[in-house]
Amino acid sequence: MLTLHHCVSARSFRPLWMFEELGLPYELVMHPFPPRVHDEAFLAINPLGTVPALFDGEVQMTESAAICQYLASRRPEARLGVRADEPGYADYLNFLHFGEATLTFPQTLVLRYGHFEPPERRQPQVVEDYSRWFLSRLRTLEPRLAREPFLCAGRFTAADVSVGYALLLASHIGLEERFKPAAADYWRRLQAREAFLRALAAQHEAALAQGVSPKPAMEAGGGG
Repeated sequence: MLTLHHCVSARSFRPLWMFEELGLPYELVMHPFPPRVHDEAFLAINPLGTVPALFDGEVQMTESAAICQYLASRRPEARLGVRADEPGYADYLNFLHFGEATLTFPQTLVLRYGHFEPPERRQPQVVEDYSRWFLSRLRTLEPRLAREPFLCAGRFTAADVSVGYALLLASHIGLEERFKPAAADYWRRLQAREAFLRALAAQHEAALAQGVSPKPAMEAGGGG
């Protein structure tokens, strides 16, 4: 059984979405965000104190984009991965990691200095600078998304899950209204996917059942 340690709308949403796309059975363990602060026992599970933390038998993983790649390889018939001999392989790897390293990174600074620091330590200029950084990187996808429904290989893949999570996070922190047209259309396509909707419902239901707030931390005003 796959076990995922997850916080509502955190990076661990990527593997949760992958579970639903792949139809894999899983156990979802919810934590308040950030677990290293609010759930000290979690450090025994993952000394980094971060989510995701994925357990699959002896396998333990903590990097969300890598987990997406791992899960896609477990069920190749679903074609959420791209084989090394396929023309879209390089694009697949590039966008799989682009979603985390290039798009999510600047948003973490927006979150910290716009939401998570106490009011006296918040930095509006940092928030705007890194919002612009995120949006400028997102704009590089416009030509591709204007001509293709998904990022690579002519189909939905784990790369779209990786980038799609960055768009989910952007929507929570008020950047969605600044998307360019092709990115906005792409985001609407992703949100319409049944697996995406099931993942949202799964985290909501699991949070309520396990006594964790079902609101994303950036909306609930907590975390770090």
